[in-house]
Amino acid sequence: MPGTNLTREEAQERARLLTVDAYEIDLDLSGAQEGGTYRSVTTVRFDSAEAGAETFIDLVAPAVHEAVLNGEALDVAAVFRDSRIALAGLREGANELKVVADCAYTNTGEGLHRFVDPVDEQAYLYTQFEVPDARRVFASFEQPDLKATFQFTVKAPSGWTVISNSPTPEPKDDVWTFEPTPRISTYITALIVGPYHSVHSSYEKDGQSVPLGIYCRPSLAEYLDAEDIFAVTRQGFDWFQEKFDYAYPFAKYDQLFVPEFNAGAMENAGAVTIRDQYVFRSKVTDAAYEVRAETILHELAHMWFGDLVTMEWWNDLWLNESFATYTSIACQAYAEGSKWPHSWTTFANSMKTWAYRQDQLPSTHPIMADITDLDDVLVNFDGITYAKGASVLKQLVAYVGMDAFFQGVQAYFKAHAFGNTRLTDLLGALEKTSGRDLKTWSKAWLETAGINILRPEIETDADGRITSFTVLQEAPALPAGAKGEPTLRPHRIAIGAYDLDESGKLVRTNRIELDVDGERTTVAELVGQARPAVVLLNDDDLSYAKVRLDEESLRVVTEHLGDFTESLPRALCWASAWDMTRDGELATRDYLALVLSGIGKESDIGVVQSLHRQVKLALDLYSAPETREAALNQWTDATLAHLRAAEPGSDHQLAWARAFAATARNPQQLDLLQSLLDGTEAIEGLTVDTELRWSFVQRLAAVGLLDEEEIAAEYERDKTAAGERHAAFARAAQPSEEAKAQAWASVVEQGDLPNAVQEAVISGFVQPDQRELLAPYTEKYFASVKEVSDSRSHEMAQQIIVGLYPTLQVSQETLDATDSWLESAEPSAALRRMMSESRAGVERALKAQAADAAAATA
Repeated sequence: MPGTNLTREEAQERARLLTVDAYEIDLDLSGAQEGGTYRSVTTVRFDSAEAGAETFIDLVAPAVHEAVLNGEALDVAAVFRDSRIALAGLREGANELKVVADCAYTNTGEGLHRFVDPVDEQAYLYTQFEVPDARRVFASFEQPDLKATFQFTVKAPSGWTVISNSPTPEPKDDVWTFEPTPRISTYITALIVGPYHSVHSSYEKDGQSVPLGIYCRPSLAEYLDAEDIFAVTRQGFDWFQEKFDYAYPFAKYDQLFVPEFNAGAMENAGAVTIRDQYVFRSKVTDAAYEVRAETILHELAHMWFGDLVTMEWWNDLWLNESFATYTSIACQAYAEGSKWPHSWTTFANSMKTWAYRQDQLPSTHPIMADITDLDDVLVNFDGITYAKGASVLKQLVAYVGMDAFFQGVQAYFKAHAFGNTRLTDLLGALEKTSGRDLKTWSKAWLETAGINILRPEIETDADGRITSFTVLQEAPALPAGAKGEPTLRPHRIAIGAYDLDESGKLVRTNRIELDVDGERTTVAELVGQARPAVVLLNDDDLSYAKVRLDEESLRVVTEHLGDFTESLPRALCWASAWDMTRDGELATRDYLALVLSGIGKESDIGVVQSLHRQVKLALDLYSAPETREAALNQWTDATLAHLRAAEPGSDHQLAWARAFAATARNPQQLDLLQSLLDGTEAIEGLTVDTELRWSFVQRLAAVGLLDEEEIAAEYERDKTAAGERHAAFARAAQPSEEAKAQAWASVVEQGDLPNAVQEAVISGFVQPDQRELLAPYTEKYFASVKEVSDSRSHEMAQQIIVGLYPTLQVSQETLDATDSWLESAEPSAALRRMMSESRAGVERALKAQAADAAAATA
């Protein structure tokens, strides 16, 4: 529907014309247990700058019954089309519009999502409005710079609870009437409705008292570790209020763990929704708690950056998300009493590898992307928006200094509270506090695409003393199809010198910090010093760049990567090795050897789990086909050996159990999985709890050792929403033509699965050991993908388009088929981007496989 895709020009014109004052929204959700549609009544008061002007309001609804503008009924059939209601003949000054419509519950995670818990058979509702989905629930001027107050009135079934942005009132006759919100954007309004379980507390400091609430479904209540969540939340309140010098801006702070959530969480003002997989039903490693804490802090940071002060248009989406990402990780790293002072290790190891991957795709774009319409922004929640942007903010902090950075942020919040801004507003504030000219910096870092490579060039004399030290900077050509030119950038970096001590550990013996600019930067400070065992550029990970080691450093790191005494330099070296593997500079067999030699000494559990994922991906996609099975056997043997050797009950033991379950392949290994599952064999300290059982079940199903009856029996043991997803994965993973046909039909042809179940089916369908079985679906994919894109909501279509692309069919034929489709299908810009990104993955895998094959014959 053309009207669904709001353009930037339309938004600018509407913002020029209108000032929105207040919404009153009345929803009748009393029939939510049965589903279907619900009555939505919106009254919105707004001013027009011109008499007689025309504009439109957004609404996605099955039916509009009434639209009354300034007391005059509009001809609904004439004015409502393409998800817009046309408004003509506006008064100069005050106007009032009332819209009565039937809106629809969804099962896609967009708009008002409705989920029925198989445990208690009760319905649970929540809204998800970012980017443009408030219009699925009430008529709205759907753009971030038309802020207003929102007053919700909701009729709900008896015994249910209704939570919104304002404090929860006492209901009267099952009607909940909320106080108006402060002036906020449409996309951060929220309603969460159902028989939710809750735990309450407060944040108290220096006379300030903020009510805190945590909610989840009753079926998860026994697993809800509310005190840990409150502890992280209070830590965030302490740190953010000090750093921002601005009190928390809303009346209360609720965190609601909701089912079938499409993202990690959403920053609704005072009512944050979070995926309920973060309520851990089984033992997880500390890395999972760290990720959950970062998510909690990320959304809390948004209460200031995004909710209090909001971007004018989605061009600055990156700043919204990058700021929350940077400050959440900085809070974990620097807040007093934090459990995760090593959070920058996690950032380097996970977020930045995501950014590097995204920045090497044909869809790479400047951090400050040119967002021309809503379709653009919907595909821009990517590794550049979040991870590269946060990396560059970390670089900006190093460039201007942390004190100056937060002083500028404080001035920014005070100047623009409850308003809208552009990037220039923040940079102007930072220029004043730091004295740095940020215009050149911004142009180089924020307005250009691509990644730089930093290499050391070191010369020594006969005594091993450095005679010259130069940092070389490269700007590789952008991927084919990407817009822009390669750019050399100014980098503020640290250079670390590491030597082996008497115990064989690599310890830092020197560190210098400097500005690197241009192709060659001479480092005079190191001349005359003894050449260290390892020279690490971008030590402490201050900048965003691929880093390469000189020959001598690479030799020492290859032998001693696990011997760094600190986790961050290890993570930087691991990340560099992974990056070289993806680029075909390091053969997959050599990457595997490096991991096997060093992972046993790796203490950081998050790094260990990332290495597990990366090795498995490298073996499945980047290893030469003729040697892949031997490499997989080598890796699987290692996972089992580490599992048996790990400390009983430790995080490492659990991580190795999952890694083993993901790849077990020979009869003895599969027999062990089966025996652990049925309890006839045990490994000391390893509890085969609900989630670990499902890992075993899914692998056994994928190799054909569990049938439908056994999968169904496992679901009966865990008849929950999570169990439903796991069982759907296991069924789709079975190595039979019937199982694949059924999974394909349920996703592509029928298309009525809830979002979380569809995601599980897709994940189960795509099994690396089943390439031949999946090969016939390549043709089916290209025959159906355009129809999927045109007929499904964005979230549901994206799952299918990306998830079912024939990534495992690494061949020139797959590239040719994609190229042919791109030439003939006339895809939308968003669909073309997703297809081009997927194609790039196959192209990269082909290159890496060739490098691995060459290494095998060398």
